[in-house]
Amino acid sequence: MPMTKAEMEEHNQQYHALMAQAEAALRQGLTRQAVQNALAAWDHIDGMMQYARKYEDAQFDTIPAIDLVLEYVPLLLDFRQLDKLDALLRDYRRIERDTAADVGQQLAEARERMSAAYRLWDYIEHHPDVRQAELRVALGGKQQQWADIVTAWEKMGLLRRIPDGNTYRLALNTRMGELVPAKCPECGNLTQAPKAMFLDEMPCPQCKKRALFVLVADEQPEA
Repeated sequence: MPMTKAEMEEHNQQYHALMAQAEAALRQGLTRQAVQNALAAWDHIDGMMQYARKYEDAQFDTIPAIDLVLEYVPLLLDFRQLDKLDALLRDYRRIERDTAADVGQQLAEARERMSAAYRLWDYIEHHPDVRQAELRVALGGKQQQWADIVTAWEKMGLLRRIPDGNTYRLALNTRMGELVPAKCPECGNLTQAPKAMFLDEMPCPQCKKRALFVLVADEQPEA
């Protein structure tokens, strides 16, 4: 059923409000929270695009809510969100049709980056204190690709780069399977689970609400 103007306007407002929250979270270094805000904005992309095209004569080179997820989700090793984008593009074909960028190609490239990030994370886990300059020899590909990933992980608080001559030794701040404490933002309850579980919302054992838990292990910046 076609949307009314009021419905399209509501979606437009919700989309931009969520993206403003996502951008604010990024400025604070809260990458996971920014991704969650952008993912929530996906529910409003279709209505936002209809409103903007019909009432603002807007054209779309890219969709910022999709761009943000494609940039950071491969680094968070969360393949589920890429599957959600695949489903979104199937359900709302106007997103690809009315966007200048090839979103399908961007999705394919994000899957390749995630595969590379998985390989790199696994290698660092099994080779503690590996030197950054050795990554190309060990993993193939281009050295700049690996340098970009580890630099991003460092900014997200997931990894430390320790100066070592003309390169760096790499040390993970945590392992995805390691038990870490996290706090429920709804009731303040502390719980422990493998870090990978905190990449997405989960039900709180105390208040039963689904929430994006805040990591508190070792005072590391939230990623």
